[in-house]
Amino acid sequence: MDYASKPDGYYDNIRYEMLKYLPEDAKKIIDIGCGNGAFAEVLKKQNNAEVWGIEYMDREAQVAKSKIDKVFSGPCENYIDELPDGYFDVIYFNDVLEHLVDPYEVLDKIKYKLAPNGIVISSIPNVRYHNTFMRLLLKKDWLYEDYGVMDRTHLRFFTDKSIKRMYKEQGYTVVLQEGINKSRSIRPYLYNIPVLFTQMDILFPQYATVAKFR
Repeated sequence: MDYASKPDGYYDNIRYEMLKYLPEDAKKIIDIGCGNGAFAEVLKKQNNAEVWGIEYMDREAQVAKSKIDKVFSGPCENYIDELPDGYFDVIYFNDVLEHLVDPYEVLDKIKYKLAPNGIVISSIPNVRYHNTFMRLLLKKDWLYEDYGVMDRTHLRFFTDKSIKRMYKEQGYTVVLQEGINKSRSIRPYLYNIPVLFTQMDILFPQYATVAKFR
């Protein structure tokens, strides 16, 4: 997978829309797929927290080391066993799980790293987003792109329903799940007229999920 050729800004994207799910009292946080640490640094400053990160790209991981408390460089699967049990108040996966060969196993193993009352917060692309869904339905095309829902480095594809199922099958309780970064296009509304507005999930390119284990 060619992560080195990602567009500018890919590894320093600050996901401000994901900050709303961060508990005010979270003091030990790990950002899986932390890029160059831009988002993790915001978490650290906002909550005066101890923040760790794991980043697949070594170049970005080295930058992140100057911003947060501890950073592992390489696939997250290589480091989960090294993380302390019962330690993190929050574990973030911002657009990461869809890149993994087995996100189910990762979620299963990492739940034991959560502190009591700890939560996992994730952002996962919605394959039923109107641009993707209608291209498949009307144009019969499954077109990969450099980024977004159809990022060519995605190995897994999810919907609202399958995200919830993935968490539940790994023993989590989904506390909250909602669409984020809502489309401003009128097209999803037009597509919904024939089905009496029953397919409004196509408005959202991603879903944010908050889940707990204990």
